[in-house]
Amino acid sequence: MGATLRAVRALVLLAGFYLLGFVMLGALVAVDWTVAKGGVGGVTAKVWIVSALLAIPIVQGMFALRTPKDEPMPGLSVTEGQEPELWAAVRELAEQTGTRAPDEILLTPDVNAAVSEDATFLGLKPGRRRMYLGLPLMAGLSEPQLRSVLAHEFGHYTNHDTRLAAITLRGRLQVLRTVASLHERSRKKVAKEEAKQEKKNAKRLAKGKEAGAVDAGSAGLSYRLAAKPFLWYGTFYLRASRGVGRRQELAADLAAARIAGRDATASALREIPVLDAAHGFYMQSYATLGTGAGLLPPPGEVFGGLRHLLAGRAEELDEMRRALPEEEQSPYDSHPPIAERIAHIEQLPDDGRTLTGARPALRLLADPAQAFAALEQAALTPEAHRLRRAADWSQLVNESMLWHADQDTEPLRAAVTEVNGGDGSLAAVLDAVDAGKLWQVADLLPKSQEAQAATGRAAREFARPQMRARLSRMVVAELARRGRAHWELSWTDAARLRLPDGYEEELKQALDAAVTDVPDTRELRRLLTQAT
Repeated sequence: MGATLRAVRALVLLAGFYLLGFVMLGALVAVDWTVAKGGVGGVTAKVWIVSALLAIPIVQGMFALRTPKDEPMPGLSVTEGQEPELWAAVRELAEQTGTRAPDEILLTPDVNAAVSEDATFLGLKPGRRRMYLGLPLMAGLSEPQLRSVLAHEFGHYTNHDTRLAAITLRGRLQVLRTVASLHERSRKKVAKEEAKQEKKNAKRLAKGKEAGAVDAGSAGLSYRLAAKPFLWYGTFYLRASRGVGRRQELAADLAAARIAGRDATASALREIPVLDAAHGFYMQSYATLGTGAGLLPPPGEVFGGLRHLLAGRAEELDEMRRALPEEEQSPYDSHPPIAERIAHIEQLPDDGRTLTGARPALRLLADPAQAFAALEQAALTPEAHRLRRAADWSQLVNESMLWHADQDTEPLRAAVTEVNGGDGSLAAVLDAVDAGKLWQVADLLPKSQEAQAATGRAAREFARPQMRARLSRMVVAELARRGRAHWELSWTDAARLRLPDGYEEELKQALDAAVTDVPDTRELRRLLTQAT
C-alpha cells in the first residue's frame, strides 16, 4: 500500500470516529424529540437532562482537536561540529535510503533509536526531523549493527510513516479520551450512589437497626452504555491500523538489510532485546545502587557503566542472544514479534557482508566518555544532580552496601531499645543478649505468618535464623566501619563481602554461639576487639 492510499485510509479511520459521534448525537436528539412529542412534561425534562449529560463528553471527545504535545525526550543535542563522524554516517544512510537527513540528532539514555517529524496539517505537511539515538544502544552494538538500526528508522521516513502516524495517533487519542470521559462520569455516579447508601446505613446503625447491602445498581449505567460504541470502534480502529504498522516495520527491516547487510540486520534484531534486559538490570542493580546512601556513580558512569557489565557478562549475554526472545503479542500490537522479523531477514540470500572485524558503534563518537558525561547533565533529574558522586565504583559499592546493611538492622536496633533501652548500637544488642533478653528481642522482629502462629520451641526456631541474620549484618557493618571488612565490586555477580583471613569461619562460630539456647557473646566481643 502506497503512502497516498495509507494516508486516505488513516483519514477515513479518523473520520469514522467523528461520524460515530454524530450518529450518537443524532440518536440522542431523536430520543428527545420522540419523548417531547409524547407530551409527558416531567419525563421529557428528565430525558433531556440525561441526553445533555451524555452529549457533553461525546462532544468534548469529538472536538478536542488539538493533540497534546509529547513530553520532550530527555537527551543531548549534538551538532555536526561536535560529532562529525556520527553526522556523516547518518547523512550517508539517509542518502542511501533516499530520504532527507534529520535536522537534529539527540543522544538519549535508553536502548532505543527513533525518528520523529514535527509534521502539521494532520501529518500531511512535512516538518522538522529529529533522530533519537540511545548511547546505551551504541554501547552494545557494532558499527554495522548500528547502521542497520538507523537504516531501519530512515526506512520509516522513506515510507512517510513518521508523518502518517500523526493521523492514526489522533484517531486513537480521540477514541480513548471519549471513552475515558464517559467511564469517569459513570464512576462518579456509582461513588455518589454508594456514598448515599453508606450514609443511610450509618443512620440505621446509629438507631440500632441492621445496615443494608451497598449496591450502586444502575447508577452510571447510561454513561457506560454510551461508551460501548466508542469501545467497539476503538477495537476496530486498532485492528485496522495494526496490519499497516506491521507491514511498515517489515519494509523498514528490508531497507536496513539492503543497506547494512543481512547479517548485521538480523544480529541487531537479536541484540536489542538482550541489550534492553542488560540495561534494565544495570540501572537497577548498579547505577542506582547508592541512591539510598545519597551516591551516584562517578561522572560519565551513570549510563556509561553499562559497558563494564556487557564486558563482564559476555558469556551470559551470548546465551541470551542465541535464544530468540519469547513475546506475548497483543492483537493490537503494531510491531511483529522479533522472532518473526529475524526469520524474515535470515531468509534473504547471503550478501557476503559479515561482521568480522567490525568496530564498536561508540567509535563513531569523538569522545564516548565525554558524551556519556554530557548526557548525564542533560538527562538526570534535579534530584539526581544533588546526590554526591563516588570517586570510583569501589567507593560506591562499599558505601552503598554499608547503608543497606544499616537499613536491614534497623528492626533489631528498635527491638533492643524497646526491650533493654540504650542507643540500639551493636554494644547495646550484645548487652541485651548477656542480660538474658535475646528471645524478647527476637520476638519483636518481623515475622512470617507461620512464625506468628508458632508457640514454644517452634517459635524460637523460627526466630533464631532471623535474629542471627540481622545480628550478622550489624557485626559486618561495624567491621566495615573499622576498616576490617569491605564489599568488593563484581560485574559478574553480586557484590562480595571481604573479611580478613580466618575471620569468616570465626565469625560464623561466634554468631552461632550468640543465638544458642544459652547465648554466649564472648567470641563476638573478642573479634570486635581485634578489629579495633
